[in-house]
Amino acid sequence: MNDVVFIQGLNINTLIGVYDWERAIKQLLVIDAEMVCDMSRAIADDDVAHVINYKTVCEDIEEICHRAKAELLETLADKIATHILTKYPCRQITLTIHKPNAIKQAQSVGVKIVRSIS
Repeated sequence: MNDVVFIQGLNINTLIGVYDWERAIKQLLVIDAEMVCDMSRAIADDDVAHVINYKTVCEDIEEICHRAKAELLETLADKIATHILTKYPCRQITLTIHKPNAIKQAQSVGVKIVRSIS
């Protein structure tokens, strides 16, 4: 099955960036995640124990953002994706990290990565 659990627009203020001035302030990141999984057991049992708990995923993403203190969005995205694929029953994640205040002329800039379990 190719079921998807998604998180859209998770706002996190955290330390990110390569320049000295960026390392001195917290910046807004907006994170979207799509996790491909098999929901058939959860559907059959109607049991939350067999689903990806998006609240817990959000908490984990926020903790990783604060703990990583990454310079690059690419590094942060990879850390988040690796954690989710390791901890949760999903086989693929598409993760987008927006940095909406980085470029005044753009609504948002950022990175999107896709990672899968081999």
